[in-house]
Amino acid sequence: MTVIPIRRTSEQSGLPVPAGRWHERIWVSERPMENPRDFYEFVAAHKKSALWPVVIPPDRRFTTGRGDWIDDRARLPPAGGEVGELDAEAVLEAWWREPCCEGTCLEPFGATFPGLTRRSTSQRDPLPVAARLGGLMATMESCRLGLVPTERSADIPALLGWSGMLDATEDAAALSSVLRSWEDRFGARLVGLGFEELILSVAAPPTKIERAMKIAAEHRSFCERRFSSQPGNLREFAQSLIDCEVWRFSWH
Repeated sequence: MTVIPIRRTSEQSGLPVPAGRWHERIWVSERPMENPRDFYEFVAAHKKSALWPVVIPPDRRFTTGRGDWIDDRARLPPAGGEVGELDAEAVLEAWWREPCCEGTCLEPFGATFPGLTRRSTSQRDPLPVAARLGGLMATMESCRLGLVPTERSADIPALLGWSGMLDATEDAAALSSVLRSWEDRFGARLVGLGFEELILSVAAPPTKIERAMKIAAEHRSFCERRFSSQPGNLREFAQSLIDCEVWRFSWH
C-alpha cells in the first residue's frame, strides 16, 4: 500500500488538516475535532482526495490511562482485496441464528434467513446525510477525526483489519461485504468507527413496516447483539428503523 502523506494542508484535497499521524492504514488527529465543518469538508472532498473521514468516539476504557485502542487492540490481517469476492446475502444467511426463545420473537421469520431487502427506488445523495451525522457526532462527544484511503467507506473494516466484532466473527471482509450491499441498496455510509462499534448514516431508510421488517432481519444477522440487547420482538425492533437515518451496531 502506498502511504499517502498528510500535511497541514492535505495535498489530495487542499483542505487544512489538524495535527495527527498515521496508525498503519488510518490517519488520526491528535486531538478531538473542534469544528464539525472539518468533517463536512472531507466528505465533500472524498472524490478528489480518496480519503474517507470517520468519527472516532472516545472509549471510556482508554480515557484514564495513556492507552489508545487505535494502537493497543489486536487487529486482523487486512482483507480489502477479498471484499468483492463475497456475496452479502450468503454472508447474512450463514450468520443467521435460530430463535433463542420459542420462536415468537422473530415472527414472521424463523430458522431461515428471509433474504435481502430490495434496493430502495428513491435515494437521496448519501454524502450530505453522512456529513450531517458526522458533524453532529463531533459536536456531542470528544471525537477525533480519522482518514482512510479508500474509494468506499464500506471497505474500512476490511482494510484496517478492524476487530471490534471478534466475539461474533473474525471475517472483516464479510463484514465489509454487507456494508457494501447497504451502501448500494440504502445509501449507507460508515461514519463512526469505535472500539467495538460501527455507526452508519442511511440516506434511504425504510418508510414502511414491511421493508423495515426485512431490514431488521438483516441487522439481526449482521449483529445479533444489536437485536438481543433491546426488549421486544423483531416487529418492534423494525418500528425503530422506520425513517431512521442512523444505524448503530455494537458488539460490546
